[in-house]
Formats: sequence, C-alpha cells, structure tokens
Amino acid sequence: MNILLINPPRSGENKIYEYASAEAKKFIHRKLIGPPLGLLTVAAAVKDYNVTLIDMKGEYDLNPDTPTLKIFTLNLLKEYNPDIVGVTFIASEYDFGLEIFETAKQFNASITNVAGGLHTTLCPEDFMKQAVDIIAPGQSAGIFHDIVCAVDNKKSFDVIPGIYRNVDGEFKFTFDNLNWDAAGKDFLMPDRNLLKRWINTYKVGNHPHPSTYLFTSLGCPYKCSFCSIWPQFNGKYCQRNIESIIEELKLCCDYPVVRFADANTIVDNEFIVNLFDRIYEEGIIKDYIMDVRFDTAVKNPKLIEKLAKSGLKVVICGFESPKEEELKHYNKGANAKYISEAINIFNDNGIMLRGNYVVPPNYNEDDFKYLAEYANSHKVVYAGYTILTPMPGTLYYEEMKNEIIDIDLKKYNFFNSVMKTKLPLEKFYENMGNLWLIKKGSDVI
Repeated sequence: MNILLINPPRSGENKIYEYASAEAKKFIHRKLIGPPLGLLTVAAAVKDYNVTLIDMKGEYDLNPDTPTLKIFTLNLLKEYNPDIVGVTFIASEYDFGLEIFETAKQFNASITNVAGGLHTTLCPEDFMKQAVDIIAPGQSAGIFHDIVCAVDNKKSFDVIPGIYRNVDGEFKFTFDNLNWDAAGKDFLMPDRNLLKRWINTYKVGNHPHPSTYLFTSLGCPYKCSFCSIWPQFNGKYCQRNIESIIEELKLCCDYPVVRFADANTIVDNEFIVNLFDRIYEEGIIKDYIMDVRFDTAVKNPKLIEKLAKSGLKVVICGFESPKEEELKHYNKGANAKYISEAINIFNDNGIMLRGNYVVPPNYNEDDFKYLAEYANSHKVVYAGYTILTPMPGTLYYEEMKNEIIDIDLKKYNFFNSVMKTKLPLEKFYENMGNLWLIKKGSDVI
C-alpha cells in the first residue's frame, strides 16, 4: 500500500507587495515558513505502510525551476504509484489541492483522494467535488489510519467516523467522531526525518538554523471574530502532557529553533512554568518562538522574565488595532492600553517582538495616518500589517459575507482585500505598503 501525502504550494497572490515601494518590499512577507506539522502527524498514524510526504512549498523554495504543479504532481505519481493521495488544505491553497486531486484521478482513476486540514474542517461543503473521494475534517490522523486500512483490506468506509464519502457523486456523512484526543491519549509523535530534503527552507528571517513547529496545545479559549482556530476546535482548548513535549523537544535535534504552534502558548501559567522548569532540568537548549497575547504579558511580567531567561527569543503578538472600538468589534477581549505596556515588558527582557496589526478595508486616509502615528510611537523589532479578511468558517465571515466581492480563495491569505475598499484600491494598497516600513529592526532574528 503506497501513500502519498502532499503539502500543496502556497498562494502567490499578494496585492500589498505588488503595490508597495521597493523599500517596503524588503519587509513584506510572501512565505509561510515551517514544516507541515499536521501531515507529519497523519504520516505517524500510518507509519506501518509505505508513506511518502512531499512538501511542495519546500520544493519550490529549494528549487525555483521545479515544473508547474500539474507536471510536478504527475512526476510524483509516476515515481511513487500511490494507492492513496492525501492533501492538507487551507483556504488560499484550495485550488492547488484540487488540481493535485484532479491530476491524480487523470493518472489513475482508482487512486483514493483524501482531503484534510483546516479548510475541510470549517467548510467541508467546498470539497464535494468529483475528484475528491473522502473528506476527513478535524483532527483526522486516526481517521486517516482507518481509511488506509479500509482501502488496504477492501472494506467499507461506512464504519469510519467523521468522514464524508463520495458515493456516485453524492457525499454522505458517516457519523460523528467524538473520541480522538490529539493532544492527549491519542497524540502521535511526528517523524521530522520525512522532511530532511527541505530542512534548509525552514529558516525564519536570516537565522542560520532551521526552525520547526511544535504544539503544546490545541484550540483557543478566546473567541476573536476573525480567527479560524477556535471554530476549528469548537471552542475547546486542550493542553498536551509536559513529558510528551519534553520527549518531542529531545527528538528535534536538527532544529535549534522551535516555534510553538499554539494559538496562545501562555494560557495556563502553572503549565508553562512547569514546562520550562523541565526543559531546564533536561538541559534542552533552543531558541523559542511563541504567540503571546499582549494582555497576558502585562498581567504576568515575571513569567515573561523567566521565559526570556529560558530561551524565549521571539514573541508574536496580535495587536490587531490601537483603537478600543475595533478590538471590541473583533471580540479581542483585551484593552488597547495594554499594547504599549506589553511592548515595554518584551523589550526590557530582550525579547524580539513581532507586533501584528490588521487593517479593515474601510480605512480612509485619516485612519491610516492614525495607525502609522501609533505604530511609529510604539515601534517593535518586527511589524506586520495585514488586511482584515472574512475567512470562511469564522464569525467575521458570517457578519461580512454579503460585503464580499472577490471569492477567489487564492486571495484569502490576508494580503488581498476581498471586500470593497473605501479608498481607491491603488491608494489603499499604497498605504498598506507604507505601513510595513515602520519598525525598530530589519526583520532579522
């Protein structure tokens, strides 16, 4: 049984970059950097089979002369002759994933195509297409194992929980899957050796060493209206076992930099203290990157100090907006006045802070001027400015869906406005590009 797992290419749609000045272009992100942790977990679930994992993002980064997606996919199909092709999806990569499935069916109609990932969880209806055989939403590593076993043993898919299966062009849901505990008893240790070919593409900024993702929790206890993480987990928040995290850190010997892939790494203070105490006891030395809310930093300055002494080098912090009314609209659950206090706390502890703002499409010149003045007086080492986007499956999408004028999912990556802008479009993007020039440093870790 041959299994081919594919992380599709990233979308290149980036209007902010396109309209930005040459100076601003140096700082505007065009890549999501990091290994496909979800697919590594899926691969771990079926490690007793012949599994190949292809990171197309890494391949295109490694070799810009890599052929078009269709030819690349055909070459992989010829080389590995898979019985099953699994693709992980986020919204902006939806079209690429479908093209992979369509190519697989053209190559061999008997291949079983399985769709998983964030976008399948939030919008399973988008995958009810001829080239898709099974939709596996949610934390589906265990489900994928059952799918593989069913294909291998020519058994029915009807007994597999939580999937949509294509029956003569009509998709039928089996039954709810409530038992898989991906952060607890069912946690699967990822095998990063599957990504050796692309390891040098997983470098952040100009850091000389590769970074890897590692999650200490799944879900989020907060409910920001624009966020897709808490809807993905139905509002649940699950913490991993500390010893499991320690074991995984020990296995990450090729990665001196670890990015905690949590919505918010600091939720349970006692847990984080105990985790970093164990990291110290085990003599694990790495540079850590984590997401921390600005109000969390203000309420726990001593904890931030401890983490800084224990290897925390970079914090990613969603400022969202300096305007209190906008934070309330986003259901952020934090006061804007804490932003400046948080910046001081991180700076005082030598932590390089990435502060991210989101800009609504209805901003006028005065709004841009206000944000620029605020960001200039509250500078951080890294600064990110993206466009508030109604991502499918979020509360904000439900609120704004009648205002959407562009349904091309390749543009749903926060660098394109899919709603009408108040300013002329070129002027809006010009203002967005100018914001990226505001920072203390040069985006070098």
